[in-house]
Amino acid sequence: MGRAIVCLVALALPAFAYAEDLADTTVNDPAKIRAAITRAIPPLEAGSRGSAENRKCFTCHSQALPVMALHAAKGKGFPIDEANLQRQIKHTRDFLQTGEKNYLQGKGQGGQVLTAGYALWMLAAAEQPPDDVTRAVANYLLSYQNNEERWQHRGKRPPSSGSDFTASFTALRGLQAYAGEELQPQLTARKEVVAKWLQKTEAKDTEDRVFRLRMMQMLDFPPVAIEKERGAIAALQREDGGWSQTGELESDAYATGSVLAALLDAGVIVDDEVVRRAVKYLLDTQQEDGTWHVSTRAIGFQEYFESGFPHGEDQFISIAASSWAMWALVKTLPEKD
Repeated sequence: MGRAIVCLVALALPAFAYAEDLADTTVNDPAKIRAAITRAIPPLEAGSRGSAENRKCFTCHSQALPVMALHAAKGKGFPIDEANLQRQIKHTRDFLQTGEKNYLQGKGQGGQVLTAGYALWMLAAAEQPPDDVTRAVANYLLSYQNNEERWQHRGKRPPSSGSDFTASFTALRGLQAYAGEELQPQLTARKEVVAKWLQKTEAKDTEDRVFRLRMMQMLDFPPVAIEKERGAIAALQREDGGWSQTGELESDAYATGSVLAALLDAGVIVDDEVVRRAVKYLLDTQQEDGTWHVSTRAIGFQEYFESGFPHGEDQFISIAASSWAMWALVKTLPEKD
């Protein structure tokens, strides 16, 4: 789809000046960005590896987001542990395969649409070809909640669990990659229904806004509508250059990384001041071990275990945040020659 690339400075930023930021040459220094990415890769690999060793299930925080971030880094020339990457892909596919019968019966697996959607999005990002398992999951996604205006996941583990925008985007993203030719009429009809819901439904928090913007692009909303949505998100950037998950919370790497990645994917240029300030925030808040620490808001329900990623009981939100942060930084770098 066509995308208008605009500068958001006049449209979205508060009136106060950022002369100090403009003078800071570290903001868009590719060497510093590359160094930050290089430091972030080992803990993401360790956390994904440890999760797969301790749990048979696929998780959005420890498989989907790290794999997508690592695969993106690989595409920009960063060395990664290829064996671990392939293991995470196999771990995900094997998990889906254990539920293949349930998918064919329209029952799904734990996590329902969010698990199915994130898993297919991850496999697509890792350039995995369609097969019987992905077809079963795609059929499930089209049949699941097909009497609703959108997909829902009634989880209570914010920020990623509980947003209808996230659930709907991940479902559509998975279907975009793995709905075969025979499912295209059903997918087209479902897109039309979701688009009508999207037009009339406002976002409530940053997670909603990120995936509302992503869905608007996927559903080919007019460029002027996408530009307006970009501006609305950019206007919520904090003075420190970051974004917060909600209006009551402080800026953090999960919100900032997910917003920055979405804005870049939506056509905001790397030299835009919104991007420059967000990059600086991420560089400034990365810890010495290469991670970003974010405090959890979710109520735990699974037996605690150490995955190999730091931050104790905050490890799941922190590995998701570190994945978004690294992925966003990767997106600021030029394509590999």
